[in-house]
Formats: sequence, structure tokens, C-alpha cells
Amino acid sequence: MIDTGHPPEQMTFQLSLRRRGISDGRVLRAMEEVPRDRFIDAADRPYAWRDSALPIPCGQTISQPFVVAYMTEQLQLEPRHRVLELGTGSGYQAAILAKLAREVLTIERYRTLADTARARLEGLQLYNVEVMLGDALNPAPNLGVFDRIMVTAAVEAVPQSLIDRLDEGGILVAPVGPHHGVQTLVRFRKASEVIERRDLVDVRFVPALAGIAREL
Repeated sequence: MIDTGHPPEQMTFQLSLRRRGISDGRVLRAMEEVPRDRFIDAADRPYAWRDSALPIPCGQTISQPFVVAYMTEQLQLEPRHRVLELGTGSGYQAAILAKLAREVLTIERYRTLADTARARLEGLQLYNVEVMLGDALNPAPNLGVFDRIMVTAAVEAVPQSLIDRLDEGGILVAPVGPHHGVQTLVRFRKASEVIERRDLVDVRFVPALAGIAREL
């Protein structure tokens, strides 16, 4: 048997992504290079390479790998892009984005999650990511515009404040629907001041909440 340097679980993880339709070579490579087990609490690390969501502190989750890969693929990232992620969580999605884009700004409302994610990303020497504690649903105007925006928590409707942060020709991907139930992953593209919408697949995300958390 050829030694690939990866545990069997990680090899199965990659095969599963391909079987489920992930075909972008850069996305697959990023998913291979970022160690998902580094973003999970010790008790859950035996399940790091399973295609399932896992709990993280503050009542949040780390999304299942297929959803991470699928959302990333839908952004159609290029190395020159500046990306905004709303909802840092564990930092895993931000790490994947950092492998594919020039610059990533990720905003988290929970200080505990923001601090932990920042340390993990720095530990992996992903220095093109900035983790900011803030209100993800209302990013400050002075942050400028972004080529791509990813929302990693459910919104009942995409706020205009996020559309305003999207550059011409930009793409935004978000789970849209009721906070407690099934949402639809939607891709928005800004074209000549017109917002084109395409519904993709059904998903389940924790709800996006406004403001900075008062605790945690």
C-alpha cells in the first residue's frame, strides 16, 4: 500500500467530497491542506473527518465538510479576491477561504470564538486572515467592499447592509430561511446594480444574531 501521509479517515473524507460532486481542484486541495481536527475540541477529534456538523462553544457548530466545500465552491474564488466571512465560529471555514483568496476578513460576535479562531489561524501561519469581534450582520462602512461574501449562519433575509458591501460582479452565499428549520443556500451576484439570485440546496444552520454577544 502506498503511504500518502494521511490517515485513512482523511482519505475517505476527500473521496466523499468528490463523490458528492465537489469538483473544483483548488477547493479540494484546500480541504486537504487544512487540518479540520485542529478546529475541534479534543473530545470530538475522533469524529473530525466525518461528514457531519460538530458542536463548538457558545452553542455554535462547525459545519459538515461537504457544506464547507460546497459553499466555498459556489463563491468561485480567485487568488486576487478580498473575502468577507460573517460568523467565524471555529475558524475552519476562514482557513479554507485563506488558502484560496488574497485576503479574508472574518467577523464573530462571540469573543471566546474570535480569540480561539485567531490563535488557530495564526498557529497554521495563515496570516492573510483577520478575525474581528463585531456585528456580522452590520459590518462597518469603513471596511470597504468585498469581491466575495460568505454568511455562515441562517438569515431570514439578506440585510441590505451586506449587499452594500458587495463589489460590482461580486458573489454572496448565505443560508436563507427560518431560524429554526430548513433554510435554502442562496447565491447572489451583483451585476450592473442588479442582484441575481439562485437557490441551491437545502441546509440547516444556527441562526445569525445581531450585535456583539454580551458574554462569552
